[in-house]
Amino acid sequence: MNIPKKMPISNFVSVKEDNNGMLKEISFKNEDTFNFAFDIVDAIAEREPDRRAMIHISRDGAERIYTFGDMKRHSARVANYLSFLGIEKGDRVMLVLKRHYQFWFILLALHKIGAIAVPATNLLLKSDFEYRFKKGKIDAVICTVDGDVSFEIDKAAKSYKGLKQKIMVGGRRSGWRSLNKDVRYFSSHFAKPEGESYAGGKDPMVMFFTSGTTEYPKLAMHNYCYPLGHYITAKYWHCVEPDGVHFSISDTGWAKALWGKLYGQWMCETCLFTYDFDKFDAKEILRMIDHYKITTFCAPPTVYRVMVHLKLENYDLGSLKHVTTAGEALNPEIFDKFKAKTGLSIMEGFGQTETTLTIGNLVGTEPRPGSMGKPSPLYDIELMLPDGTTAENYEEGEVVIYVGDPELGEEHPPNGLFLGYFEDEERTNAVWREGYYHTGDTAYIDDDGYFWYVGRTDDLIKSSGYRIGPFEIENEIMKLPYVLECAVTAVPDPIRGQAIKASIVLANGIEASDKLRADIMKSLKKNIASYKWPKVLDFTSELPKTFSGKIQRKEIRNRDYEVEKKSKGKNED
Repeated sequence: MNIPKKMPISNFVSVKEDNNGMLKEISFKNEDTFNFAFDIVDAIAEREPDRRAMIHISRDGAERIYTFGDMKRHSARVANYLSFLGIEKGDRVMLVLKRHYQFWFILLALHKIGAIAVPATNLLLKSDFEYRFKKGKIDAVICTVDGDVSFEIDKAAKSYKGLKQKIMVGGRRSGWRSLNKDVRYFSSHFAKPEGESYAGGKDPMVMFFTSGTTEYPKLAMHNYCYPLGHYITAKYWHCVEPDGVHFSISDTGWAKALWGKLYGQWMCETCLFTYDFDKFDAKEILRMIDHYKITTFCAPPTVYRVMVHLKLENYDLGSLKHVTTAGEALNPEIFDKFKAKTGLSIMEGFGQTETTLTIGNLVGTEPRPGSMGKPSPLYDIELMLPDGTTAENYEEGEVVIYVGDPELGEEHPPNGLFLGYFEDEERTNAVWREGYYHTGDTAYIDDDGYFWYVGRTDDLIKSSGYRIGPFEIENEIMKLPYVLECAVTAVPDPIRGQAIKASIVLANGIEASDKLRADIMKSLKKNIASYKWPKVLDFTSELPKTFSGKIQRKEIRNRDYEVEKKSKGKNED
């Protein structure tokens, strides 16, 4: 075990590593009462109150630096304030706070009270909030003053009468309480609850709405042991260090923010870097890395796709020691271009809102461009065929996590795996069955144990008897220097059943043309099997994406099928 005794996390996590620092085994202790706010943040604050916890840059450029002592005091004030307003253990509180620094104070405060945090993006509209309020039985909402989001919440609240409180951050509005104004009157000391009032261990702590790529968003529920699963995320994948500065590109409305902007990082006692931007600007992100000497960086593949088209030599990226990506599969071409320009390998990882890092290129893994890496020691991973048997090497199967057969008394879900979908037994049982959690993602494994992503089970294209994953075709298209993004989907075909369509976004300054279309097909015919050749190449200005930035292949597919349906109807008339 290589965790210094003085670190609070050593009271809860034990690890075994090989001589190269590669994680071989992880186990937990004292987990039944674990509460991240008290046992990590407050414990660090008591031992080393001046240790830097976060550098925060607001959208107007204002710089704020918070220590762990600050985090303890501010979260205590907020906890006292929310308790005064009647928010208590078990209440569900929606947080719509962008990347405001108050998010961290409030989330820790909710952990201390025992209320359940429900992060949400500020991009939601009235109908989105109506669905989420009812689905999550939301008791209170804490919202940014920015933009129109509070007005959308007010519209949604007209048909939902369950809100006890509406609290605004960063300003004031009629009908809303003002956190900034009110919280200063409350004590910076919060008494740790005792007995039934204390929340920790297996109690529910946070609920995330999923991206909703294939259906209405589900609400995944995690307990207080969830942060422990993210120790691997931060230490062995992000490779953060106590004297480093970690920067993850993520909005606080999504689970990925808690992957990279809180739990694992602070368990490792590193400093978080947060930039509260409204509109993504890759050049500004690079300037931040340069100016603040960021040591570890994590971003979705989309960010790297943009970066490789910029003059990276104009920025001093020498402080960067480690870079990672997750959210969707990374194209090998982007991996190669980024490494050629920076010398850094982008270490890919795979996980879901329902899990922590499940498969990844952890410390000691030699990355293979395009591979997700190898399973985390936290999870027992298999690739399952539709008939329930295990896939052979190079055979595509669904990624499943073994949790033990409950009928045999073997159920042992690891820390980090969700409890189920909130008050949705049908959807929970659909993915958590016969001793396995079914991720809905497909992959294959090579002879050396590396996993290679294929796609969502519902993204598979069935053409002329072949089962075709979109990712391999997308990879080939992404190798072309003039392509920024692409998505491969199925379109209806009277002969094949389904044919392959590639929707392509070109890099800035590149014009679509028949010649370009011919060049793309020429390249594909040279590099992939004939049954994988797209029948349709469509140039578009943008691809439909979820609020979290994932490409919605289903949206493209549904649109094409609707067009085909209408066309067929006209022909029949």
